[in-house]
Amino acid sequence: MAASGRTKANKGGLKWDSPLSEVKGVGAKTAELFARKNLWTAGDMLSFYPRGYTFYDRPVMAAEAVPGSVCALKLVIVGSGTTFHARGKSVTYFRAADESGQVRLTFFNMPFLKKTIQAGTIHVVRGLLKQSGNGNRFMEQPRLFTPSDYESLEGTMQPRYSLTAGLKNSQILRAMERIHSADKLPVEEFIPEDDLERLDLAGEEEAYRKIHFPSSDEEAQRARKRLVFDEFLLFLLQLAGEKERNRKALNPDPMIEVADTGRLIEALPYRLTGAQARAWKEIEKDLSGEHVMNRLLQGDVGSGKTIIAFLALLMTAANGRQGALMAPTEVLAAQHMQSLSGLAKKYGLPVRPVLLTGSVKGEARRKALKEIEDGTANVIIGTHALIQEGVNYRRLGLVVTDEQHRFGVRQREALAGKGYEVPILVMSATPIPRTLAIILYGDLDVSLITELPGNRRPIRNTVVGTDYREKAWRFIARQVGEGRQAFIICPAIEEGQEEDGSLENVTDYTEKLREGLPAAIRVDSLTGRMKPAEKERVMADFAAGRIDVLVSTTVIEVGINVPNATVMMVENAERFGLAQLHQLRGRVGRGGEQSYCIFMTGENVNGKPERLAILEKSNDGFYIAEQDLKLRGPGELGGIRQSGELGFVLADIYGDAGVLRTASEYVRFLEENDPELALPGHSRLRDVLSARRAKLIDFRTI
Repeated sequence: MAASGRTKANKGGLKWDSPLSEVKGVGAKTAELFARKNLWTAGDMLSFYPRGYTFYDRPVMAAEAVPGSVCALKLVIVGSGTTFHARGKSVTYFRAADESGQVRLTFFNMPFLKKTIQAGTIHVVRGLLKQSGNGNRFMEQPRLFTPSDYESLEGTMQPRYSLTAGLKNSQILRAMERIHSADKLPVEEFIPEDDLERLDLAGEEEAYRKIHFPSSDEEAQRARKRLVFDEFLLFLLQLAGEKERNRKALNPDPMIEVADTGRLIEALPYRLTGAQARAWKEIEKDLSGEHVMNRLLQGDVGSGKTIIAFLALLMTAANGRQGALMAPTEVLAAQHMQSLSGLAKKYGLPVRPVLLTGSVKGEARRKALKEIEDGTANVIIGTHALIQEGVNYRRLGLVVTDEQHRFGVRQREALAGKGYEVPILVMSATPIPRTLAIILYGDLDVSLITELPGNRRPIRNTVVGTDYREKAWRFIARQVGEGRQAFIICPAIEEGQEEDGSLENVTDYTEKLREGLPAAIRVDSLTGRMKPAEKERVMADFAAGRIDVLVSTTVIEVGINVPNATVMMVENAERFGLAQLHQLRGRVGRGGEQSYCIFMTGENVNGKPERLAILEKSNDGFYIAEQDLKLRGPGELGGIRQSGELGFVLADIYGDAGVLRTASEYVRFLEENDPELALPGHSRLRDVLSARRAKLIDFRTI
């Protein structure tokens, strides 16, 4: 990420933007596989950080190995292999042993191994060792090495990357080794050497080399620290520019307070909480104030942010202007449209909403665009389609962004091109500790909703192991039988994304669930790899009750509101941060029925992790965020976390809070000593920052 805009070649002839076809050994077929992971250039490969490392330990005896752990065993093949077919797969297995015991080796869709693995040959096998109920030990899909090949790896750390169907870790590794074999990587340092020493940071080339090929835990952590610092630094420098612009932005046409908002508050079938009422007063004051509003409305899942946004849109409409509400998905946009239209009709509000998304086509789209342009529609609800070319507002007075959007540089430029300086209200359910929020939201005024409405029933939570899975499925079946729906979250999309096969994946899990649940229960799946139209269809079907159980990746973390869903089950829960698990949990508990969340730990996890126990005890997102900040370590050895929280690729705002503070202090140092980055030592940093701004990148997608 930090290398955006670099084009300098290394001695091997590669540049940051050199296509992968120029990397020796990467042919057309391999390049096509890399493209599935959005890897197109040498720079893309360097920025494709390992998701963890494999430690090649000394092989142990079969009897000494601990079931539930990844280990290496030196075994001799006993007899020939056997192949049979089950559930549409071929299953090939071998018996293997050392003098201490026997282990069964199972391989899926690899019948050719019967010819290549001969009786009496010796192999080192590495994988997740499991044990059946009768005490027999086995490995599924282990890696096989000749003893000499394994000996060459023993004692080393090898990077492990996120994979996709057909793409093997070894293919990524070979390409990465080719790029790293050059005398110099195609990167340039942009922090002065004296500052690097003072900040205790690795150089940029060292960081890119050692993040992929460390020789020790310490090297991997030091490399990661530098790359995390780069992400935070460039983000905060960009933020500083926004903050200065916001400070100077005067409100050319302040609104006036209107009676319609007060009447709606009085007519609602519930009372606003004290926190909601305070947030509304702050927003009302901004809209009628001297400076253009740029406010964050931050509240826990289910705290009632949407009604506050509706009040702001109502005030805008009552002032003769147009308000736009941008949602992350078409399904959520349609749900907002339905809710606001219902309020307008029930209470006689002066609100004329229109829906504009990518799915609105033909005559319906032309009609919507005309109503937006002539002012007939005074509230426009949609997705990013709201700021696309061809959408012309008569008098835009407010933009509200819901959940996934951080309305920033790219969107501001789009509206500025239309001649607007518009008040912005950003809604977020991401609970962030106050100490970090001050840094991350330095350009925004913040309204906090810290209490839940009194009619919300607390979600019941439990942390369990895989032996509870069948019981959980029976519970889900009972809930569906009572007319409810359920989510099941898997960390992987398909088999093979984890070398040892320890992650549950959406593809296989969906099929297992269809076989394991009663035939009448409708099961479907959702992943981020689906085409947008297909994702929208699945979410719409689930929201409409046409799907009973939805198996998904974390793509459903935002963007869908299903009050009828009462069960959230998360597989391999230990792989997620607490804040993300809390966000996932927020998909249930939105209706009047009791809701439940089941956090299931993987087979190789012993006991109940301390982190997950916190979720059992509390539904308070801000408390959980504070605990996450205390418990999560930077990077976690063996697991380079690419969390995506707040849009960062590698950085983790909880585990890397110390690095975030260091980056913030360095930005203050630059602002005090060289605010224009004009000194020779800062020229490269200025170029990198300019390249980022030119691409209109905005990191915060909250």
